Amino acid sequence: MFRHILIPTDGSRLARRGIRAGVRLAKALGARVTGVYVMLPATARGYDETAIFYAGISARGWRHTFDKAARKALSVIEAEARGAKVPCNTLVVHYRQPWKGILTAAQRSKCDAIALASHGRGGLGGLLLGSETQQVLARSRLPVLVVR
Repeated sequence: MFRHILIPTDGSRLARRGIRAGVRLAKALGARVTGVYVMLPATARGYDETAIFYAGISARGWRHTFDKAARKALSVIEAEARGAKVPCNTLVVHYRQPWKGILTAAQRSKCDAIALASHGRGGLGGLLLGSETQQVLARSRLPVLVVR
């Protein structure tokens, strides 16, 4: 069935649910996992809805802060996979839109499924806050396991 599962994380408690489910699925199927953390680029390319500005922090300081967050978030995936004896790789990708980073990572890593968590916001809440999970579901050509 699935041989390689991508597990995105943002380091949140909610993401841990997706991590656990993805690793359990991989163990049951004899698959491997790749954990991915999507980091925003340090420099904005223009002024649009994805432009983010960090007052009082240099690009170097910004990168150091987010590299540290990425390592911490990905270490959770590594620990879960190690505990389940599931082969695991991790990577950090740089995209302004996390859903694009997730899909690109899945394609580059030659994954055949994606496992991620969702807040389960729908209706107006999902519309106002946006949903990376919704974007992944709408655009992925791969099967997506969504955990609430």
